[in-house]
Parts: sequence; structure tokens; C-alpha cells
Amino acid sequence: MDFVIPIDSQADIPLHRQVYEKIRLQILSGRLTPGQRLPSTRSLAQSLGISRATVTQSYEQLLSEGYLETTLGSGTFVCDQLPDDLLNTVPIESTSSATNSSITLSAYGKNLNNKAFLRLPELELQINFTYGRPAFDKFPIDLWRKLLSRHCRSHPSVLDYANDSMGYQPLRQAIASYLSRSRAVKCTPEQIIIIGGSQQGLDLIARLLIDTGDLIAVEEPGYLGAQRAFLSQGACLFPISVDKSGLEVTNLITTSNIKLIYVTPSHQFPTGAVLSLERRLKLLNWAQQSGAIIIEDDYDSEYRYSGHPIPALQGLDQGNSVIYIGTFSKVLFPALRLGYLVLPNNLVHIFTRAKWLTDRQCSLLEQHALTDFIGEGHLERHIRQMRSLYNQRRQILVQSLISQFGDRVQILGDNAGMHLMIKIDTYMSDEVIVQNAAQLGLGISAAHPYYLNNSPGSEFILGYAELNEQQIQEGVRRLAQVILGV
Repeated sequence: MDFVIPIDSQADIPLHRQVYEKIRLQILSGRLTPGQRLPSTRSLAQSLGISRATVTQSYEQLLSEGYLETTLGSGTFVCDQLPDDLLNTVPIESTSSATNSSITLSAYGKNLNNKAFLRLPELELQINFTYGRPAFDKFPIDLWRKLLSRHCRSHPSVLDYANDSMGYQPLRQAIASYLSRSRAVKCTPEQIIIIGGSQQGLDLIARLLIDTGDLIAVEEPGYLGAQRAFLSQGACLFPISVDKSGLEVTNLITTSNIKLIYVTPSHQFPTGAVLSLERRLKLLNWAQQSGAIIIEDDYDSEYRYSGHPIPALQGLDQGNSVIYIGTFSKVLFPALRLGYLVLPNNLVHIFTRAKWLTDRQCSLLEQHALTDFIGEGHLERHIRQMRSLYNQRRQILVQSLISQFGDRVQILGDNAGMHLMIKIDTYMSDEVIVQNAAQLGLGISAAHPYYLNNSPGSEFILGYAELNEQQIQEGVRRLAQVILGV
């Protein structure tokens, strides 16, 4: 094992004492954990360039004090059970570094530090109406494993650095073809950059297009991940209200100096409203006239259960005003950190540079596998199957809510997506409902954190994609127990 100990041959402290102190401090600070094997005296002496006798003397001292123990034929290890008084000791080196008050955060760091972030529930929940999680048990994992194995065997280059930080060119070609068929997006592979999920895309947009004080329009209520990315760059957020037809574009048109706007037109998050075609055209016309940029997040547009799909804003755009964000994390599985940006031609170069600085490249192995997954028709087949399944689960959720709450519940949004938003007629506060539900093993999310201004309250977001019929029905029953006492 590699084991680095800084020693100074010119110091007044003997070498064996320096080695002893450094190992002792690493044990006390937790860097060397109980049961961890140390290098042999010969190996450590060679790596430090000192005599073996010096290292042996240090080890013997640590053994005598109970820091180390030896096992015949196996080696030297940190003691499994250190005395309590040793474990409570805080090394001087660790204390000084942990309390360094001279560190000054950048403006970016200060913005992150000053903004509250949502905390995930710590309780173990039996039924969780969390949003954004697909049906994991329905993903064709054996097929995915086969595709990964195919490229592990036949393409050792997937272990290397990528030639292009924009992403694997055949994957960009496959995405361009897929978006053209399914979303009427107009683009070439040269306009697509592969990113590590939609959140990285939002971060890149914020870093490259937003300066401190810029006015950025967002939906009200809206996606917190976008809000936080923009605020981290010092943006001033301007909320635009949402109704049953999506973003109220008229409120946007009457405001000047907006640099960009973030929208989720295909299935507004979290209300579920779909932006009407009339408003889409008004929004695009406003952007072209004002010079503003539209960020179109098409996060779960694949799942629409009634009516005809509405083309993406990007496909209707005539003025290069739209940056289109898509992700495979919700369609396939969240651990697959692959998404894409479709950029106007004049922004491709700078985004490519920024992507290289951010993480150099996304996983080549997964990009190769995803290329085959799309090209061989598995993606669209999987989406068709999930569309049918999610539609069934949504209907079960709606029926269960109406059965339990009657006219005290209002189902918001369009018949689409992987979650729905509800409004319940109740005197109880959102916080009490969420807390009491958690005590019953039920996870639900209140909508009020997604409002920049005052929330109307009594609104909740229920994800249903990963829950089966019995879990959905039982979850709604528990929610009724919390609110109605039945």
C-alpha cells in the first residue's frame, strides 16, 4: 500500500520519533482506521529513504502504547479496540486545520452558503411518493448489462480519455435523430453536448450566461435546482405565475431587462400544466424581440397520456433563442448521469470549453451502451411500456385520492408526467401533514418550497412512477388518516 509520511532529516527531532508521531496522529484523526494494515518495516523504510531499524523502533513504540498490534504471518495493523481516552483525543494538527477562520469564500461560495437547500427525509419510509424516480424493477437491466459487456470486450478505448468533450459522436447522432422523431427538435449532432444530467446543464448555463445582478425569469412555482443554480451566480430571480395553461406569458412581456427565462413547458414542474401552443408562440416572439434566451427543460416530456404531443419550443423557434435540456435519468434510471444540451450554433464552442473544464467527459462506456440502446430501438420500446404503466398508476392514484377525499381534493395539471400536484381542503399546516405522514411511514412533499413568493399552502407533490397499485392505495389511505383522521 502507498503510505506517505512527511519527514525532515534536518530537523532536531529524531527520525524514529517523527515517524512515530505522524502515524499516531493519523490513527487519532481517523485517517488510519481500526484494523487497517500498515506497510512492512522494510517497505516503509524503502519508501521513506531511511533505515529499517528506524521504522522498527517507531513501530515498537506504537505497539507498546496500544496503537498497533501484530498478527503472526499477516503483518502489523491498527488496533481494533483503541482505549476510549485515545479516541477522544483531538490531534493539534487536525484542530488547527478544522478551525481555520482565515479561509474566505468566493462570491459563488458565499451565494451557495447563504441559500437554503431542501433536506431529504431521514426516516425510513415504507411508501414514498417521491417524484423523479422511475420504476426501477421494469428497467431491462439484463439488456443494459449485455450492452456494457459488449463494449468492455470490444472497445478498450472506452477506458481512455475522450477525443471530444462534446460527447461520443454516434450518441449525439442518435439523440439528434430521436429528438427529431419524438419532439420535433431541429438540430444537428454538432449542436448537442453530452452532459452529466440536466443539473450540470443548468450549472453550465448559469456560469456562462449569468452575471451578478442579472434578472432571470422563472416559473412560480418552479424547479428548485434551476433557481439554486441561477442564485449561485448572483442572479435576481423574477417569478412568473403559472396557471392551468402554463406560464402566464403576458406577465413576462410587460417586464424589461430579463436576460433569460427558465421554463418546463411540456409538463410544468411542479404543477403539471402544459404550456399552450398560443403561449409558446408568444414566448418565442418575445424572446426574439427582446434578445432573451429561453431555457427549455423537457425533463419528462415522453410521458403524455392524452391528446397529441405538443412540439418542443426549440422546434418552433425561428430565432436561435432556445437552449434545450434533456436527460435520460428519469426515462431510464437516475444513476445514469447522462443528459444533453441542444445549443444554438453560436454557443456551442464556449459550452464545449466549459464542459471540458467541468469534468473533461462523461463515462465513455455508458455513452457507447446508450448509443446502442437508442439505435437498436430499446429506448422507444421501453418508453412505450413505461407510458402505459405510468398512465395506469396515475389513474389509480387519482381514483384513490377522489375515493378518500371526495371534493376536498383538487387534482392539478395535465394528464402527463411521473408526478401530480394536488390541493387539499384542510386546516392543517403543510409541515404538520408532512411530519405526521412520515410517522406513518409515508413520504410526501409539500409544494410551498417551490414558490419564491407566498405559497397558497395545502398543495402537495405526489410521485407515482415507482409505486405499485397496492402501495399507491395504501399511501393515499395513510394520507387520509393524517388529514381526515380516518
